[in-house]
This record gives sequence, structure tokens and C-alpha cells, in this order.
Amino acid sequence: MKEILLCLVLSFVLSLVLCAAEIPFLRKLGAGQNILHYVKEHEKKSGTPTMGGLGFVLAAVLISLFPHGGWDKPRFVCLAVGVGYLLVGFLDDLLKKHRRENLGLKPYQKIFFQLAVALIASAYCCVEGLTVLRVPFTRLSFDIGWWMLPLGVFVYIATVNGVNLTDGLDGLAGGTCAMFFFALGTLTFLQGEGSNIPLLCYCLTGALGAYLLFNVNRASVFMGDTGSLSLGGFAASCALLTGNALVIPIAGAMFVLSSISVILQVVYYKKTGKRIFLMAPIHHHFQMKGYTEAKISYAYAAVTAVLGALLLFPFV
Repeated sequence: MKEILLCLVLSFVLSLVLCAAEIPFLRKLGAGQNILHYVKEHEKKSGTPTMGGLGFVLAAVLISLFPHGGWDKPRFVCLAVGVGYLLVGFLDDLLKKHRRENLGLKPYQKIFFQLAVALIASAYCCVEGLTVLRVPFTRLSFDIGWWMLPLGVFVYIATVNGVNLTDGLDGLAGGTCAMFFFALGTLTFLQGEGSNIPLLCYCLTGALGAYLLFNVNRASVFMGDTGSLSLGGFAASCALLTGNALVIPIAGAMFVLSSISVILQVVYYKKTGKRIFLMAPIHHHFQMKGYTEAKISYAYAAVTAVLGALLLFPFV
């Protein structure tokens, strides 16, 4: 418990320092956010520094390496995947800055990189025998063998893009992810997870807590795809490598909601020429209904916290 608290505090402090330092640096580089023209409520945010994910991810990675020396494969795989997706997002953000528009990597390029990382990580799970699935709300589990390969790829792609789609309002993705990682860290700790993955989850929680001081409305910095893709990679890895892939649709319900709202909107519009929501992802629908960014972000984080707490009942 002392080590957990230490990781939380150190991650928070280091992230606070790095996030504060990166804002003027990103401004100097001209790494400002390009705002989509049809999101009129966000026009005043144009030019806000992006790629802020560099600060809190670096803080979480560095502190997670501090406890327990020695080789811990699952933890290092999680770190490698998270950093891998960070590099994809960073390249996407750099291209947006270079082109001065909200289009970086082309869709097929982004999905190619995402699939490559997902395939490698999922294959690792199969080779190392990390193919157990725990049943949420119970202590039951079962082994799916090499079926983990297609399931893992799906989980990675769905989670990474779900988090990415949720990153649309000040404090939204950061607050929701902080609650998700805290819940997953606590769950895996209570399950007796032998690796340092629970500590990594707490490091991410602490780092995101500091980042939110700069990202809540009105934000001084955005995480960009640099942060959102990386957080999705960490979320999928920490869940898959501890046998908790089925936890993601529950504790990560708001990520699922973002993805489903976009899919429904696109399919319905193509078939009828009409829209289900005023705008998708659905958090923009709520915003256009008159809810403030702060209320929406708080609601997403609160729902995630409640769902995460429910998952802990079999262990308390």
C-alpha cells in the first residue's frame, strides 16, 4: 500500500512539473490545435498547445520503472505498447502541425500502425500463455488459448480508437481515463496480480491527475493523439495482460459510448440522410443541448468511477 501511494504521489508531482514545462515549449514550437470549422463552440480554443500527452505519459513511464528492480515482462510489454501508440499519435500530431489542418496521418496509415502494434502485443499474450479471461463481477476465469489473438487485436483497436474519440472536450478523456486506471489498478491489485501492472495503472492515475490541472475547462493544453492513442494502448494492455479484457466494456463504458455513437450516426446518415444525434461523438450532442464541458466531463468520470467500483464487489 505504501508503494502504491508513493507511485501515485511521485507520478503526480513529476507530471505536474513536466506538464507545466511543456506548455511554453509547445507554444514556442507553434504546436497549436487546429479546430474543426463545424465545432463553433470550440473556435476560441484554436491555437491551444497540443501534444500535451508527452508530459503525463513520460511521468507515468518513468515512475513505473522505479519500484521493484528486475525484469517484469508484462509491465515492459505494457510500456512498449503504450509508447508505441504514443509514437503513432505523435507522428499524427506533427503532420497536423506541419499541414496546419486537422488531418495528420491518413486513415489507412493510422489503422496500419495500430494493427501492427496490436498484432505483436496479442501474439505475445498467446506465446506467453496469457490467454485467461476473468469474468467480471465474479472470481471465475477461463482459458481461450489462441483465440486471444483475434480478441486481442479487436480489443486494442476498439479501445485505442474509443479513447481517441472521447478526447473532444476539456478534461473529458483525461478525467475518464484517470478513473478507469484507478479502477483497473485496484481490481488487479485485489486479484493478486503478480506483475507490476497495478502499479503502472496507479502511475497513470497520478500523472493524469496532474495533467487535468492544465486541461480542465478552460484548457491550457490538449493531450492530442499523442496522449489519447497512448492511453488507449495502456488501457488495452493493462487489461489484456491481467486477464481483464472483459472489464473494458464496463469500466470503459464511456469509451464504448463514444464509438457506438459515431458508428450509429454514420450508418444512419448514409441510409437516411438524417442524423440521430446533433453531433457525434455523443459528448458533442450533449454540448449542443446546452450542457457545459465541465458537467459533461464530470458525468463521464463519475459514471466510470461508479462502474469501476461495482467491479470490485467480489473482492471486498
